[in-house]
Amino acid sequence: MSHNRLKLSQYAILAAVAVSAPMGDTLLDRGMSRMPAISLGHPGALIAAVFTPWIIAGIALLICFFASYITALSWADLTYVLPATAFGNVIVALLSRFWLHEQISLYRWAGIVLITLGVGFVAQGPSLTEHPEVPTAAELEAAE
Repeated sequence: MSHNRLKLSQYAILAAVAVSAPMGDTLLDRGMSRMPAISLGHPGALIAAVFTPWIIAGIALLICFFASYITALSWADLTYVLPATAFGNVIVALLSRFWLHEQISLYRWAGIVLITLGVGFVAQGPSLTEHPEVPTAAELEAAE
């Protein structure tokens, strides 16, 4: 595999990284906004919250995020994969504005634009750093 060209399946993994975390976070917010305030002093309420449908769906999506994230890290550099998570800020803002009906200030929208531009710059580089091969001890002995 060329390090500069990703397979379609690898693009799908990066898309899962970018989408699953913000979707999971949004579902957690949706579920928690329907619950009373929870205190760590009352663990029963916290446990009950974990078993509500919105929270279960959010946790499931965050598990998908971690699975796709570690998969991507197995074939790409952290500096290539992490911007995909940063793009999640854009998705969170859009979901928050149009699904959760939150107000987003002009400063936050400006930040979202800057994040998007930054992700675009990083995506132009190679997915994996080329490291020179280090000869093994046996190879060094055979060369002498």
